Amino acid sequence: MSRTSAPAEPAAVDDSPHEGGTPVTDVPLTHGLKQRHLSMIALGGVIGAGLFVGSGAAIAAAGPSIIVAYAISGLLVMLVMRMLGEMSAANPASGSFSVHAERAIGPWAGFTAGWAFWFLLCVAVGLEAIGAAKIVTGWLPGVPEWSMVALFMLVFCVTNLAAVKNFGEFEFWFAALKIGAIALFLVIGLLAILGLLPGTESPGMTNLTGQGGFLPNGSEGLIVGLLASVFAYGGLETVTIAAAESEHPVQGVAKAVRTAMWRIAVFYIGSMAVIVTLIPWNSKSLANGSYVATLEHLGLPAAGEIMNVVVLIALLSAMNANIYGASRMACSLVARGQGPKGLGKISGGVPRVAVLTSSVFGFLCVLLSYWRPDDIFMWLLNMIGAIILVVWFFIAVSQLVLRRRLEQEAPEKLAVRMWAYPYLTWAALAGIAAVFLLMAREEGTRTQLYYTGGLVIFLAVLGYAHQRMTAGTATAAAAAGVPAATPAATEPKAAEPVAKAAEPTPAAATPATGNGGTEAAAKPTEADD
Repeated sequence: MSRTSAPAEPAAVDDSPHEGGTPVTDVPLTHGLKQRHLSMIALGGVIGAGLFVGSGAAIAAAGPSIIVAYAISGLLVMLVMRMLGEMSAANPASGSFSVHAERAIGPWAGFTAGWAFWFLLCVAVGLEAIGAAKIVTGWLPGVPEWSMVALFMLVFCVTNLAAVKNFGEFEFWFAALKIGAIALFLVIGLLAILGLLPGTESPGMTNLTGQGGFLPNGSEGLIVGLLASVFAYGGLETVTIAAAESEHPVQGVAKAVRTAMWRIAVFYIGSMAVIVTLIPWNSKSLANGSYVATLEHLGLPAAGEIMNVVVLIALLSAMNANIYGASRMACSLVARGQGPKGLGKISGGVPRVAVLTSSVFGFLCVLLSYWRPDDIFMWLLNMIGAIILVVWFFIAVSQLVLRRRLEQEAPEKLAVRMWAYPYLTWAALAGIAAVFLLMAREEGTRTQLYYTGGLVIFLAVLGYAHQRMTAGTATAAAAAGVPAATPAATEPKAAEPVAKAAEPTPAAATPATGNGGTEAAAKPTEADD
């Protein structure tokens, strides 16, 4: 759908004032994603390589109690996604939680959350490229890994440089394959548990209660499994970024968030329950991947190679989504005056400079993994270790502030509502704090916490200095009698004194967008659940 035929431009302007009383302007992009794209991005976003590959180590640590670990972390993720969905449905923006943090807390918060997330995605692109190359070179001995990494980076860079609908199509089919694989695995597993799969007998409760019991490694094992499961849920945030480029952003993000609960319950918790019921938790074969180990345990032919194909698809899907998410986040930050202007250039409705920059940074991370695997690359890995928790923290704090503001100024925008506000929001914040404390307790994650903390503090100081500098410029301009103009592509800062004189009324105002159109207030079309 072309920009002129789209029903509105919700991603371009948010007419709700933030701290300084000025509207937040986000980057104007095309509306190339259809509802089917958005739905599959949301579905595929919860199925990553962490589920297929990383769950084996988590099971080895927690034993059968990994079911509880995934249930606890899944509950936390559902609360976070509900909060993010509420804010994104009310004001869709390509900067997603970064825009919300800026409106609720201040420009420094948007700067910190946005650039930390961009850094996380770029490093993740490199990691996923390395993992995918290892699988392919296992099938093609003699082919150097770097050549496959270069090929994957080129393919998805080109895909994201083209129209956004190309990204949507790739993710649609990738997600469909991942979902199909998980569904088939769950069906086979359930039949085996019930003793209905030919050639197998029902294991009953043997693997759940034997081999040391449900908590074989005690509470410490459960904590390790909990930490591993928290980070396996990363990727859900991409759907709220993509929603800004969909045909109907409000309806799309509302539908995606409302189905998050059963997706998490079925795909993650259901998979863990099937695996630990069918195979002993201390089986050495789990080191090769919990899904592969389970299928081989059932005697299914070629199970390992089939699952390697699925894992490859999951890695390539994550690469594609992370390049997309990183480029949109960078472009949004630039549009709000929080990054190098060159990154914000839009060509054909696509932030191509941001796509290239994000891809190049990801490829650089790959090169570092070959050149300096023991120091610089590990340093990068440690820095991204807890970024997702920082993002969730900003989401929860932003929702506490913005929900109160929306109820007072534009209640009609609440197409999605956080459950039991504000009590469950505070519960989510307590849960995030608890995970931080658990990371500090565990030797294996303590280093990640320190490195991530250093990065976040650096970004926060940089963002606050930029906020103060911009506020000082605006104050000087006001004192000189020069209006502190706010360009359409630049987000106004919270401290601009001239903004308070012309604070818009969100329910009635239709401020101009960056491309000369008008923006009507988004209205919910679905009843709250």
